[in-house]
Amino acid sequence: MENLDTLGIATGGVALGCAALYAGMRSKGLDRWLLPYLLSSGRRRTLNFDEPVHLILAICDHYEPKRGGASPAKAKSRIQRWVDEYPKLFDRFRDCAGRTPQHSFFYPEDEYEPELVDMVAGLCRKGYGEVEIHLHHDNDTADNLRNTLMAFKNTLHDRHGLLSQDCTTGEPIYAFIHGNWALNNCRRDGRKCGVNNEIDILTETGCYADFTLPSSPSETQTRTVNSIYWATDQSGLSKSHNTGISVGTCAKPRNGLLMIQGPLLLDWRRRKFGIIPKVENSCLQYNQPPNILRLDLWMRARVATPLNPNWRFVKLHTHGVHEPNQKVLLGESSVRFYEELAILSGANPNFHVHYVTARQMANLALAPRSPGGPTETLKNSPYPRPKG
Repeated sequence: MENLDTLGIATGGVALGCAALYAGMRSKGLDRWLLPYLLSSGRRRTLNFDEPVHLILAICDHYEPKRGGASPAKAKSRIQRWVDEYPKLFDRFRDCAGRTPQHSFFYPEDEYEPELVDMVAGLCRKGYGEVEIHLHHDNDTADNLRNTLMAFKNTLHDRHGLLSQDCTTGEPIYAFIHGNWALNNCRRDGRKCGVNNEIDILTETGCYADFTLPSSPSETQTRTVNSIYWATDQSGLSKSHNTGISVGTCAKPRNGLLMIQGPLLLDWRRRKFGIIPKVENSCLQYNQPPNILRLDLWMRARVATPLNPNWRFVKLHTHGVHEPNQKVLLGESSVRFYEELAILSGANPNFHVHYVTARQMANLALAPRSPGGPTETLKNSPYPRPKG
């Protein structure tokens, strides 16, 4: 009987431990993507420089100057800090093609002020980045969403000289990040969007790529992780971008939207209670500064296409205009990160760093097999540089 009691206690302990582990996983949103992540473990590997490796780095900013209900004066001062400090901090850093670090400002339609956009546009015209479209909406309709996106992209293009243009039609085109991560009405409560066929609306209005993901630990995180893929609306179902077709394995599907995800991994070097790994979700903020240790994880995720497997796409996201995050994005930790990148690439001839905008990253994601490397490929790309 004592043995049975001991066995029962041990079994109960294991069950409680498993329950606690599962609860911890759910709190981090791991239950939504852990299985596909584990099944793809074979493609993840530590970075080495035995052969040429190209880091393609894009920082995609949910750039919200009115965040927190900021006054017009505060919103302006937030942007002014970027205009003043970004060139001073980062102009001395150059990638293998001579580009400075690039910043993609996904500006929210719902915070549009001509003067504020002009300030950001001025910084971009000096060569430090590009503007794309961000949107927060709720309880929306397909017709209203279509009108909103068309009006905003035309305003950014016609009034401010921003956005790229379709090479055939001359129509403005744009990259997109969905506010609150709720792309394609993917929240269970249906809030922060409302449009089940949002992917179709985006492609109809000239969106060439979405950069919303990853969104973990949010419930909006997809099963597909660490991928560049085509998503299509599936009979009006919400969260139809949950899965898709890998770019480079087939032709672009009709009405397919290019999805470029940032790295999403378990970080076993950092564990809660020594058991539950932390999650690396590509976020840059006050408590997640960039550093070389995180770079190793970003590269290990192997976000790539089969045609150019040695090109590692690292898409990071941030809310960079928020004051606590400005201390990181416009501070010592970012400067040190670029210094360390320069040292690493200088010490390893096979390691090539490319600072790109979201638009350039999309161009490289769609590139055919390119022995000449990313720099040569960008000279002939489907989405040209904004003329402004």
